[in-house]
Amino acid sequence: SEVIEDCALARAVKQSGGKIRLGLTRSSVSLRGYDSFAGIRDLIARVAFTQLRYSFLVLLGALTGLFVTYLLPWLLFFAFPGEAWLAVDTTIAMMAATFAVAVKFYGLPWPWALTLPLAALFYAYATCVSAVRYWLGRGGQWKGRAQAPLKT
Repeated sequence: SEVIEDCALARAVKQSGGKIRLGLTRSSVSLRGYDSFAGIRDLIARVAFTQLRYSFLVLLGALTGLFVTYLLPWLLFFAFPGEAWLAVDTTIAMMAATFAVAVKFYGLPWPWALTLPLAALFYAYATCVSAVRYWLGRGGQWKGRAQAPLKT
């Protein structure tokens, strides 16, 4: 009765002796289109809290990690201009440089490399939505059905 998603599928394949590979290619295209933030939010929210094993403490850890890694450097950059500039600017530059590889792969203009903190904020929001839905007994919503009802 596990929510079927890519991580659960990979775990089942590996446990049965199969091999898994994580790859990226231009020849693989998603058949599902998402034309709104709500659609993307629901895609993430369907399994995010499941991947955190329905744990409030793991959720707090994940949110803290997202905040410290992606948002704190920008907050420090704007809150304390000039102070600790080397550490903050280096962190932001490294963040943008690592994301620039994906930006280039998808043929986007280079300023998109600076949007990773916004993606992290959106992902944190969708993960919180996932947790709230689980606590309300509507976890893992897919095609109108709750896949991960609250355990009693």
